Amino acid sequence: MKKIGIILTIAVLLLLSVLFYFLRGTNLNRFGAEHYYIQITTDGESEVTVIDTGEKMERFSYQLPAYNEQGDMKEMTFTSHKNLRRDAYLKLFYKESKGVTSYEEVQENDIPEKALEQLKK
Repeated sequence: MKKIGIILTIAVLLLLSVLFYFLRGTNLNRFGAEHYYIQITTDGESEVTVIDTGEKMERFSYQLPAYNEQGDMKEMTFTSHKNLRRDAYLKLFYKESKGVTSYEEVQENDIPEKALEQLKK
């Protein structure tokens, strides 16, 4: 009975080690999110916040139309810690309950055809 417990413990530890290895560096905010695509056309609106230590933190707010793979539009609001490059294409990760949870810059040829058609209008 003691051997079964030891083997079971080793198996669980091995399974957890493999799981942590594959999830390291993974942005969990992207799991289960819908994908929308935007093009940065304006500078972000600067928002400065003073934290408890007196340090100022600047974020840039954006409100732009975004398009999913079917070309359906949704107005998206999100923030960034830096002013994003104009004309850059972004893939937004959106969850109904949280809004935009993450984003990444993509190339024009990575954007689904119907979304790109809408962005080019």
